[in-house]
Amino acid sequence: MKTIDELLSEGVAGKRVFVRADLNVPLSGGEITDDGRIRAVHPTIAKLAAAGARVVVASHLGRPKGAPDPAFSLAPAAKRLGELLGADVAFATDTVGSSAKETVAALADGQVAVIENLRFNAGETSKDDAERGAFADQLAQLADLYVGDGFGAVHRKHASVFDLPARLPHAVGDLIATEVGVLKKLTDDVKRPYVVVLGGAKVSDKLAVIDELLGKADRLLIGGGMAYTFLKAKGHEVGISLLQEDQLPKVTEYMRRAEETGVELVLPVDVLVSADFPDLKGKTPADYETVDADKIPATKEGLDIGPKTRELYASKIADAETVFWNGPVGVFEHPDYADGTRAIAQALVASGGFTVVGGGDSAAAVRTLGFDENAFGHISTGGGASLEYLEGKTLPGLAALED
Repeated sequence: MKTIDELLSEGVAGKRVFVRADLNVPLSGGEITDDGRIRAVHPTIAKLAAAGARVVVASHLGRPKGAPDPAFSLAPAAKRLGELLGADVAFATDTVGSSAKETVAALADGQVAVIENLRFNAGETSKDDAERGAFADQLAQLADLYVGDGFGAVHRKHASVFDLPARLPHAVGDLIATEVGVLKKLTDDVKRPYVVVLGGAKVSDKLAVIDELLGKADRLLIGGGMAYTFLKAKGHEVGISLLQEDQLPKVTEYMRRAEETGVELVLPVDVLVSADFPDLKGKTPADYETVDADKIPATKEGLDIGPKTRELYASKIADAETVFWNGPVGVFEHPDYADGTRAIAQALVASGGFTVVGGGDSAAAVRTLGFDENAFGHISTGGGASLEYLEGKTLPGLAALED
């Protein structure tokens, strides 16, 4: 892959550089609640602008249905990017229409523009190669060079990620280069003990990575909603907790394989349960109790790991040389169910090993809970992309950036 520094050495002043970023930030009432992904790509954009490039930034946000939807506008992200750059950032109200063309044409050397949400055009995510290619052709008219730096989207075969690099001279941005370097430390050059903490809602989202890690990790710690399918597979009552019954055979197989291969697969020993899912804004008091993981009442739902599990998991992380964490272990958005996720984050900080927080909700959690990002080895901007890389899959967006 050509690096951005190599691209800069060839000269970018006066050239239109299309940066495929990942500005897919969470919004509430039109306000950004976590700007981590914007801050992560900011150095690449700033470097290009400082070199005199006319920078055209593009991204998706959310899952609009291939048509404009104000709820998913990138306008707040463009505003925040301008604040980080300390300069005005132009904003085009469409992707390849008159606004985009006029906005890009008006750029002077060193200026930056953001075009509207790429997914407002159905061609961005189309499974039809011709439709996707036609949209890539239109995007290519906006630029002279391409820099891929949206790591959170590299596992998608989308027009701006996969097709566009084939149409323009291209290079990899600093963010993607850093992400790939970190992931190689989790796959090719692992220091042991290697501990993986997997949480989140659905075990089905993690099946492939569990399958791969059973041959690589020393310990797998399971939490979040996905843990209840494992507990059910052990024959425990899980009440009204999140459960994927169709995954019970697969989970049972993984537990057997873990035992056979010597991988320590650790499940919660106690959980916080409630009869009602909490108000995530904390407006109503939560009615909860702590019970052993094999004694969940039939009328209650597990919402966080309990204090014994927090201590157990911290002890399993303490001597780790490498830790990868993907997925909260409880409903951390509510203060009554945030202690489990907080304990995992604290254990990573205290471990002294190389720690990687695997994007998405985990990254949002550490920031929401007030942790210093610099206390971790790396906070990824792409949860899904990280998982697929660890699964050994070829990521379309990375393949497209190969020379």
